[in-house]
Amino acid sequence: MAHTPGTFCWFECGSTDAARDKSFYTELFGWNATEASMPGDMGTYTLLKNGSEDVAGLYQLSGPQFEGVPSHWMTYVAVEDVDKTAKRATSLHGKILREPLDIPGVGRIAILQDPTGAWIAIARFDQHPGTSSLGPLGWSELATTDTARAQAFYTKLFDWKAKPDPKNQYTEFQVGGRSIAGMMALEQHGTDIPPHWLPYVMVEDCDRVVQKAADLGARVLVPATDIAGVGRFAVFADPTGATLAIVKLTGHA
Repeated sequence: MAHTPGTFCWFECGSTDAARDKSFYTELFGWNATEASMPGDMGTYTLLKNGSEDVAGLYQLSGPQFEGVPSHWMTYVAVEDVDKTAKRATSLHGKILREPLDIPGVGRIAILQDPTGAWIAIARFDQHPGTSSLGPLGWSELATTDTARAQAFYTKLFDWKAKPDPKNQYTEFQVGGRSIAGMMALEQHGTDIPPHWLPYVMVEDCDRVVQKAADLGARVLVPATDIAGVGRFAVFADPTGATLAIVKLTGHA
């Protein structure tokens, strides 16, 4: 497998209007897109590309299994064995939302729910390279109602190491000494939204990109804001409601 187990290998947007989101993301980030057929009657899958590199996926939320599911971004974690990891998640009080499934030409995936309610996907990509850790998507952040419970789950499930920052009420998760994810208490958002993972796209100019997102129909949730020692970030909901963050790094990530 191309990715170190425990690192992020893919990011994916499930959309209530995939055509609209395809137009939005390609114009916002300068990405291009190609279409691929999904197994059976699951429809079309859009590969969002940065140049020639696949960086993320996009698909239409259609069918009874997605009834009532809002547009959202999903984070995928690379694992050695999807089935064993899914089973272990249940022993750690998580749930399996989508049983392990082979994706032709890609690999094997499953979708889990952690004990606090956040969704996370796992994958072993044997036939597709996934997204590079050096690409525009490489960080994801968990906002949860119970950080202690979530930390226990993820450190045991993926062998992540937790690096707490009590001063900023923030925890980084590390693989091999490298920080790859963050976690914060959901109450810091000041809203009643459920626990969730939030992917970040690296940009060169946070202010310009978030303004462009708004011009393209996004709703800005967090305006461009400085994070001491890290950089400048913003959060928006795309035109169909999927939430995404952007960041311009200037210091430690």
